[in-house]
Amino acid sequence: MNHPDENHEFFERLEADMNDDRPGDVVDLDKVRNARASSPDPSADPSPDATAAGSVLRSADPARDGSGVATLDPSPDEDGSESGQEAGPRPADPVALPGPGITTFKRKPILPSWLTSKPGFVSTTQRATGNAFYATAYHGIRTPWYLYRLTLDAPAGAARLISQTNRWVWDAEAAPLRSYEVAHENTGEYLKLSRQRDRRVRLRMLVMAVAGLIGVPLAMACYILAPGWLVLFASAAVLVAGFKGGKADEPVIGRAVVKTELEKLTTSIVLRALDNIGNPKLTAAIKKGGDMNGMRFTSEITRDGPGYRADLDLPWGVTPEDIMEARKSLASGLRRKVGCVWPSSDPTEHEGRLVLWVGDKPMNETTKPAWPLLKSGSVDLFKPVVFGNDQRMGDVSVTLMFASVIVGSIPRMGKTFLMRLFLLIAALDPRAEVHAFDFKGTGDFGALEPVCHRYRAGDEDEDIEYVLHTLRELRQELRRRAKVIKSLPRTRCPESKVTPQLADDKSLGLHPIVAGFDECQVPFEHEKYGAEIEEICTDLGKRGPALGMTMLFGTQRPDAKSLPTGISANAVLRFCLKVMAQPANDMVLGTSMYKAGYRATMFSRTDRGICWMAGEGDDPRIVASAFVDAVGAEQVVARARAMREEYGNITGHAIGQLPQTEDASFDLLADVLKVVAVDEEKVWNEKVATRLADLRPDVYQGWKAETVAKNLRPHGVSALDVWGTSDKGKGTTRRGIARADILKAITERDTKPGKG
Repeated sequence: MNHPDENHEFFERLEADMNDDRPGDVVDLDKVRNARASSPDPSADPSPDATAAGSVLRSADPARDGSGVATLDPSPDEDGSESGQEAGPRPADPVALPGPGITTFKRKPILPSWLTSKPGFVSTTQRATGNAFYATAYHGIRTPWYLYRLTLDAPAGAARLISQTNRWVWDAEAAPLRSYEVAHENTGEYLKLSRQRDRRVRLRMLVMAVAGLIGVPLAMACYILAPGWLVLFASAAVLVAGFKGGKADEPVIGRAVVKTELEKLTTSIVLRALDNIGNPKLTAAIKKGGDMNGMRFTSEITRDGPGYRADLDLPWGVTPEDIMEARKSLASGLRRKVGCVWPSSDPTEHEGRLVLWVGDKPMNETTKPAWPLLKSGSVDLFKPVVFGNDQRMGDVSVTLMFASVIVGSIPRMGKTFLMRLFLLIAALDPRAEVHAFDFKGTGDFGALEPVCHRYRAGDEDEDIEYVLHTLRELRQELRRRAKVIKSLPRTRCPESKVTPQLADDKSLGLHPIVAGFDECQVPFEHEKYGAEIEEICTDLGKRGPALGMTMLFGTQRPDAKSLPTGISANAVLRFCLKVMAQPANDMVLGTSMYKAGYRATMFSRTDRGICWMAGEGDDPRIVASAFVDAVGAEQVVARARAMREEYGNITGHAIGQLPQTEDASFDLLADVLKVVAVDEEKVWNEKVATRLADLRPDVYQGWKAETVAKNLRPHGVSALDVWGTSDKGKGTTRRGIARADILKAITERDTKPGKG
């Protein structure tokens, strides 16, 4: 450090600058203002004073209003009138507008996210304790070797300590400076350094003398008089000497080698990945620095469960869906597996906020917590129930009431397990009536038999007929419930739908009903009963949710035949596991979901049980359903059976009762023949539907022209173009039937009973 006296050259230059007498330009501002006031064009004033004044005003720091526009206030004359003029245009915003705009405050959480989330806390604790135990075991088993090495290095360490102490006492570290001043004949600097050395050596010699006179006898006394444990503690000096004697490139005690596969996620890594996904707006924003285009990290990158979370604002016009479409490219830029990278939007922020979560392991390799209801607990179907976990292994809930459900995927991806999980949830509500139908015929729903009101496994004609009778019962129940709801006073049923309070009242019979159809394409495509099954299921899917009925449809072939439009269009909850193409993706999740970035085609064959869930919340989200095997399902059902016995709700199949198996008390062909007059050769289907509803409202209520055509098709009656007159008297062609075809179908059925 230089002494202040050595800075005389700097102070001399500073004093010379301060004493400079060169005159500066002085402007009379009053004279300039008067000149401007008298001139029609102040900017054209050629006087040097005006020019100088303009220069000064332009170079001065202008006053700024809330919009940041520089303005100059006019100067009033002595009589108070404003004779000055502004140097620029008036600002569009008022001067009183607050400068920074509207200020909002968002408080950061007091506790870190991993401390408030059970999965995050468990993950962080497991990682920390696991590393600590590993390091303890690693070093513990090597402790004898460490002691041996330190003992061998102790003499060299002691010699090194003595040498370093000697250099410190004699101020050897400053010797090169003194030698340099001698070599350059800087007498003054050398004398200063010599005096400094003398002071240091005297002080350090005093310290060593005191240590020698007091420290050494004290150490000997402690060695002789102190207890054994203190002697053992004092022997740690040997270990210190051993550490000092070791080689710098060969430390005695190294770091415990913990397997590390991932590098810490940083802002530079995130930007590198975003820059390489091929979005031109992102690339331009990153190259220009980001802030000029609205792109910035809104918080630090933090640990969030078993992974990292980065929150950032995307450039103007870029949305999280744009990032989701390039998820594979993003994973490549992050050098992670695609199953680790999950970009999403933030529902609590604007549409340009991206939440990028990068897991330590792919979602399908992360150990999921056990289903909370596996060993204990009951369910209220009117409230959210945990059924799976998100990427961070946080709980994800679903509310089955007031919704129809669609589950779709290719085979062997966990669709049936998810369907069974929903039925297990329904079984744990002792009020609920459960219907389980497995058209694959493998008995995947077999564990549910002890609690099912109706149950069937198989795709034979008798199985389909059993389901048809059950659906007819459900439709009759739907109509009964509608009448009950209609008869209740508004004070008890204000929203004209089943509520938890109404479901608790056994006298009303408005308990929840949950019916699951796995491989639903089988009954829908049945040659004889398919049309009626589809029509009833469509009706139940539309009107059932408000009346306490939840319909679950699962298929491994999501297309228009497997999921009729009337059913898929009215499904609220949608779960799409892996599919192979865009049409199947949109058939399950909804139109344009694939284009919006919600693509179940991105799942791999190993992503079993992982799906997109739509309908619970504003945006679809990734969910890994809880895994409950057959043994676990039987345990859950046993607990559900006990609760139902206590509640008094063991009915139907669970106690050996079957649905009414007799055929319907009506004949469709005969009824059509009744409503089509003899003199009508052909008639529109819509007229047939109206007449059938008048004939048997309990059976044909709600039928349309399409319903008539679908139900007559299995009997060999095809729709054809029929010319007719509308109610307004206008002639037109519409789809209809010929009366002769009805007569022919009845004749063939009567002569061949197998067709009946």
